[in-house]
Amino acid sequence: MLYLVPFWIAFLVGILVGWAWKPKWAELLIQKLSSVVSKSLELSLPSSSSMSPMFCLKNSGSSSCLNSLNMQPEAWVTDNGEQGKTLSVSPSEYDNSSTSRSVVNEGCSSAITEEDLKHLCQLVEMRDGGPTWMHMMDRSTPNMSYQAWRRDPKTGPPQYRSRTVFENATARIVRDFFWDDEFRPKWDDMLAYSATIEECSTTGTMVVQWIRKFPFFCSDREYIIGRRIWEVDGSYYCVTKGVTCASVPRRSKPKRVDLYYSSWYIRAVESRRGNGQLTACEVLLFHHEDMGIPWEIAKLGVRQGMWGTVKKIEPGLCAYQKERESLASLSQSAYMAQVNTKISMEYLISLESNEDLSRSDVDSTSENPLAQNISRALIYGGLIVLACSLDHGALSKTFIFGMGRKLTDRGNRPS
Repeated sequence: MLYLVPFWIAFLVGILVGWAWKPKWAELLIQKLSSVVSKSLELSLPSSSSMSPMFCLKNSGSSSCLNSLNMQPEAWVTDNGEQGKTLSVSPSEYDNSSTSRSVVNEGCSSAITEEDLKHLCQLVEMRDGGPTWMHMMDRSTPNMSYQAWRRDPKTGPPQYRSRTVFENATARIVRDFFWDDEFRPKWDDMLAYSATIEECSTTGTMVVQWIRKFPFFCSDREYIIGRRIWEVDGSYYCVTKGVTCASVPRRSKPKRVDLYYSSWYIRAVESRRGNGQLTACEVLLFHHEDMGIPWEIAKLGVRQGMWGTVKKIEPGLCAYQKERESLASLSQSAYMAQVNTKISMEYLISLESNEDLSRSDVDSTSENPLAQNISRALIYGGLIVLACSLDHGALSKTFIFGMGRKLTDRGNRPS
């Protein structure tokens, strides 16, 4: 400890000084590079007077029933000549208080398939063959209970599993609540912008664009998300995951998150008040994503901010229930939540019958924060500022992790 303290004091002072000093030549270089990249993107896109060169939506080619999209405020034209209205807001103009709806497209998308449904079923039944779940948290409020687990696969980011039970809520209203992008900013202050890229009136499949705000030391993140709902006997399997979308060009900022998975299983359950009535709603959530920061630091951030984020959901759901009672019309995204694929339990079982995976276990032993080594925590705390500056290209992840491991090993050696 005596060896590390002066080292990290000098290190943090150096980082703060370096952060405050922003050479003009570096900013000019970045601007020139951005200009070159944007021009090359414009030249690579089809030239048309009806297309916006910086945010042009074209045929994705994933399915024959997806129509070409045109980001024009007047109208869009489908392949069969039908016209419909559209609203357009450039992602560069997003703010922190509102969401925007983009092009609505009639068609059938293959962004989410039955393979995704089967995978979610295996996660719900803990038959996906993954590692053991470690218990992280058990919290509750008068109208909500919450439990969370985490596991670390051999490859990929850490994965999270949670179980939330809302009192006095139906599965249908909770399903719509999580799908409603227009209402979400009222309880999710990280969502800065949302737009619908594609939607299918037959299956309810949607492709949406999200831009989420992160703390000051990280830049915003962009998500291209495909999502779809299956209904089984009044329960809902809601799949959302990151998908590729060639029609939305990748930009330097905000940084796009390619690996993203966040899916729910929603069903009615008995209230914990013991009245024997199915007046509560259970939500099983499975989530993982690669935000582009070191996974150990991401785990620390999730642990510290998880409950603060989750406890905002219950008052948001109450406000949503009141708003739905007073409003006759639904938002477009809430309406699409009601367009889902109904299947039987027998069909669901048949999807899984050709898979024989080992059962994933849930460890009932909680993670003990006191078991973490003090020097390791000190090192990761000192690395937070540096690691989160990766977006600015300061240092490589390899160098950061290499230095962190060496210092951790040195701090753990017996004197």
